[in-house]
Amino acid sequence: MDSTLVPAPLALVTGASSGIGLEIATRLAELGHDLVVTAEDEQLSLVADGLTQHGRAVRAVRADLTQAAGVDALVTDVVGTGRPLDVLVLNAGRGAGGAFLDVPLEDDLATIALDVVAPVRLAKALVPAMVARGAGRVLITSSVGALMPGPYYATYAASKAFDLSFAQALRYELRDTGVTVTALLPGPTDTDFFERAGMEDTRVAHGGKDDPADVARQAVEGLLAGDEKVVVRSLRARGQAAAGALLSDGAGAAVQARFVEPLERGPAPER
Repeated sequence: MDSTLVPAPLALVTGASSGIGLEIATRLAELGHDLVVTAEDEQLSLVADGLTQHGRAVRAVRADLTQAAGVDALVTDVVGTGRPLDVLVLNAGRGAGGAFLDVPLEDDLATIALDVVAPVRLAKALVPAMVARGAGRVLITSSVGALMPGPYYATYAASKAFDLSFAQALRYELRDTGVTVTALLPGPTDTDFFERAGMEDTRVAHGGKDDPADVARQAVEGLLAGDEKVVVRSLRARGQAAAGALLSDGAGAAVQARFVEPLERGPAPER
């Protein structure tokens, strides 16, 4: 059979305008996937144009996934392609840094809407068709920060803990369907996350960070292999994951606080 008649696999990547999401989209394109990429940023169309250099079809859908209407519009666009979705990357996320009582409520709710509600809505809308076909790969971006309570970015850490639990639970439910779910747990990564979250003046923001391209390569490798989770293979990420497994919740909270508290507050109290 003429292989040119076989359509390329189709992947949807959320949060694809920069950082880990952009690098995941790039890696998938390099491996022969056509793409639907989405983000709220105005630069998304330029990003999509750049992704076409890999010889794949790229469709850009600008959407605000903190809103139900934005999620619905994205789902309508994906379904409207008339093509089966082979890969679903639920990567879009945001954070709200600072003491919980100081962070505006709307910032916390936007974090929960993007990091928790949007992945649930998108999975509910798009995974059933994968199950019906008996094939598909899903990646949900969590964080090593999900493994311990997260003072000074409380709703972000809690949201990422939800993402990890959701990914693992959904994976178990789909274990006999041909659809796999992989959780990605990156550590601090060299993206604009800290600036957007208002966390520039923290120890973690000033410390060493992983290369998002390296994180993406590991993520896509684990995703396509159907792995349960991908903990980024760096000393920083592995060390944080180990601490999360060994420390009590109180001790873990103190460790996280030291790295993510605003520096002008001074050091967190010893536990």
